[in-house]
Amino acid sequence: MTTGDVISVARQTIWIITKTAIPILLVSMVVGLIISLFQTLTSIQEQTLTFVPKLIAILLALMVMGTWILNEIVSFMNTLWGSFAQYIG
Repeated sequence: MTTGDVISVARQTIWIITKTAIPILLVSMVVGLIISLFQTLTSIQEQTLTFVPKLIAILLALMVMGTWILNEIVSFMNTLWGSFAQYIG
């Protein structure tokens, strides 16, 4: 396994992690922004108010996008395991 192979696998791994994490992080960020605006407009300064809506939004996002995320990860792992002999040779 050459240095180029290691870099290629690392690059693919980071890309899969980024591609599967960004949708969930965006949902969390948007919900946090909406709750922050609501808190600012109503002068409610409760710090625990954002926790439950974010948790619910993330769970809903995982329910909607979970299949796609799992398919991406499984596809990547199948590719890695399929070319395993190349890496140890």
